[in-house]
Amino acid sequence: MAFVELEGVTRSVELPDGGRLDILRGVDLSVEIGDHVSIVGRSGSGKSTLLNLLGLIDTPTSGRLEFDGVPLERLSGGARDRRRGRDVGFIFQQFNLLPGRTALENVMTPLLYATGSQFWRRKELASAMLERVGLGARLLSTPDQLSGGEQQRVAIARALVRGPRLILADEPTGALDVETGASVMELLDAAAEQAGAALITITHDPNVAALARRHYRLDGGVLHEVEAARVQHLAATGATL
Repeated sequence: MAFVELEGVTRSVELPDGGRLDILRGVDLSVEIGDHVSIVGRSGSGKSTLLNLLGLIDTPTSGRLEFDGVPLERLSGGARDRRRGRDVGFIFQQFNLLPGRTALENVMTPLLYATGSQFWRRKELASAMLERVGLGARLLSTPDQLSGGEQQRVAIARALVRGPRLILADEPTGALDVETGASVMELLDAAAEQAGAALITITHDPNVAALARRHYRLDGGVLHEVEAARVQHLAATGATL
């Protein structure tokens, strides 16, 4: 059974002049635990809106969205928040680390909302996760003392520390150089595979998209599947999707 499933999902917003802007137009997507899916699209194609739906931040205008077998309409706002905190890990292009807080404190932050042993062992769990991403010697460094690649590794550790079953990576290499970006994606892919989590990468980079097992393009609010061979060819030639 799919962990996240969208069927005929639309998302529209009302405009000040009384008109309507259709952002997503009948999106179908099924993602199972262990999947690695890439979604590419130009600016304004609806990628961020789709990410917010997948991460239970927003709700569809119409269509069906099921999260772990439960229709979204059956979840109260509080239940959505709890599921998002427990089951979804977000990785952002700009890292969104807390300035002035150490790497350890940044990774501990999601555990402040945990319960039971995760809450009481938050320092131990955060330290272990930073060790896992190669930053065991940088626990007490603040973001301004870390390189871009190190900051992204802290962001990955923060996203993984609660053991999410769905990882949403929004342009995870967009602020990095090519070599560092490739290293970060290898780390993220390996961490997701080891944890048995589904990984959805939102990107404009065919090299990043090529690392996924399934590939989609979002164009004008419509999601189309893209053949793996085409993605690999574009990555090899340096073209864009």
